[in-house]
Amino acid sequence: MLLVVMGVSGSGKSTVGSALAARLDVPFVDGDDLHPAANVDRMRAGEPLTDEDRRPWLDAVGAWLAAHPDGGVTACSALRRSYRDRLRTHAPSAWFVHLDGDPALVAERQSARRGHFMPASLQASQQATLEPLDPDEAGVRVDVALPPDALVEHVLALLPD
Repeated sequence: MLLVVMGVSGSGKSTVGSALAARLDVPFVDGDDLHPAANVDRMRAGEPLTDEDRRPWLDAVGAWLAAHPDGGVTACSALRRSYRDRLRTHAPSAWFVHLDGDPALVAERQSARRGHFMPASLQASQQATLEPLDPDEAGVRVDVALPPDALVEHVLALLPD
């Protein structure tokens, strides 16, 4: 199974994604680690990425998924349907775990995070860009108000056979 743990910055993608990968005994990659340096510089400067900025990054994440046909988990914002469609061009069987919840809670968590290039000032642009999973997309929405361990257990119980 190929899982994409998606959501806005600060929703817990890396924490939940790495825990899911460990439980499933498959590789994990944080999509943030696949961003070109120019993207990181833009975000660090408080500039939202454009669709053009995201294309090479989404292709890198998709290529990583495609290189792990026996299973893998990535943390990737995948905020728009078109971004998820781009990932699916590389990995058609990708299943999305949308970490969603109260924007105030997510913003609070992001503000408390240290050492990450994504500033809290970009939270509003991420929320504005977010398109929840459509009914025809493989995946599930889960509430980030749950503690990470409970989120992981909940997702594991919802995975298709």
